[in-house]
Amino acid sequence: MKTEFTAQQLTDPGIQRSNEILRNCVHCGFCTATCPTYQVLGDELDSPRGRIYLIKDMLENDRVPDAKTVKHIDRCLSCLACMTTCPSGVHYMHLVDHARDYIEQRYKRPLGDRALRWILSKILPYPGRFRLALLGAKMGRPLARFMPDPRLRAMLEMAPKQVPPVSRNDDPQTFQPHGTRKMRVALMTGCAQKALNTDINDATLRLLTRLGCEVVVAQGAGCCGALTHHMGKTDESHRTAAHNIRAWYDEMQSEGLDAIVINTSGCGTTVKDYGHMFRNEALAEQAAAVSNIAMDVSEVLMRLDLPEGEAKDETIAYHAACSLQHGQQIKTYPKDLLKRAGFRVVEPADSHLCCGSAGTYNLMQPEISGKLKARKVRTLEAKSPDIIAAGNIGCMMQIGSGTGVPVVHTVELLDWATGGPVPPAMRADRNAGPQVPNLRNAP
Repeated sequence: MKTEFTAQQLTDPGIQRSNEILRNCVHCGFCTATCPTYQVLGDELDSPRGRIYLIKDMLENDRVPDAKTVKHIDRCLSCLACMTTCPSGVHYMHLVDHARDYIEQRYKRPLGDRALRWILSKILPYPGRFRLALLGAKMGRPLARFMPDPRLRAMLEMAPKQVPPVSRNDDPQTFQPHGTRKMRVALMTGCAQKALNTDINDATLRLLTRLGCEVVVAQGAGCCGALTHHMGKTDESHRTAAHNIRAWYDEMQSEGLDAIVINTSGCGTTVKDYGHMFRNEALAEQAAAVSNIAMDVSEVLMRLDLPEGEAKDETIAYHAACSLQHGQQIKTYPKDLLKRAGFRVVEPADSHLCCGSAGTYNLMQPEISGKLKARKVRTLEAKSPDIIAAGNIGCMMQIGSGTGVPVVHTVELLDWATGGPVPPAMRADRNAGPQVPNLRNAP
């Protein structure tokens, strides 16, 4: 694609990077075949190719974004299926992230939109605030159908029926391995996940220590910054990301780390991109070092000696989170691990398509998100699974709100298969079954 940025414009690192990306695009349109919003809406401007044209025009002309451009950029899920499909290597993720930052700085949204985005940015990345908001939403669920704004209805309807208790395993501390130490890793405990589902981190700690990892929950680490980053709120996202970089880099410099383990794939895609995000900042070297050892939990487990399990009765329908299969290009590891543990694994039709969660997308674009959820649930249930497995809390919440089939994190199933408790989502009574509150003494 021919671009016409001026020499002055190209002194801006963001414009320079976007120019490189735009020049790689050859207008082929392969991306439209795998774009969820294009399939739902049928509008060229709601495809990656259409959005690329809009972004190019906006940036080249250095103009204030108009409502039309903002609407179509906002409708992008950032599922990154287009990057998997693209034969020319167009790095759409960096381009749309730059466009969102540009829009945030120059476009004045309607008051309702500004208020919603502000509320989400000030609540979701903070587990304590989010937990309080969930308790309020739980009480407000019966009133959801009376809400005039579909986004407010979506927020109430997505609230879990039960808010899990606080897990002290998320506090800064070190968990010793069982037996000989094979690796020393830091676990990213995240933000929203700590309020929505504490079982995932608990299961991850049990599994990693059982397989020989010393696991550190680093002092000062928290939200990865993804939620605000995808809203274009770059200052906020970099501020929270910087806390992680400093916390993990300190661990790397003190006792060393073999990996930074991330069990929420949306966070993993962002942490692996810290090197790019901070390339022109004082933390550039530390950010690159952190990105270089960031791994999805499935990548780490493939390096450890996960025992082979006996064949089990349960059929697992595996949902491939977009941030894992497209963002990180990890396609087979979770399925390989589940099969090794003895589960029968099946995949739905069109497994490359997004479920519609996409961070805050299901709250800000509930109509499109709802259509994608319905399709995803339909294709998963068509496989008649006993359990649906996924590696991202957002996908789990999204799919779980549309099906009666238990939705469980992959790592919970692997923990169960190697001696841990039955995943709580699979119990008829969440409070029934074995509990493992103190992971220091867990098997």
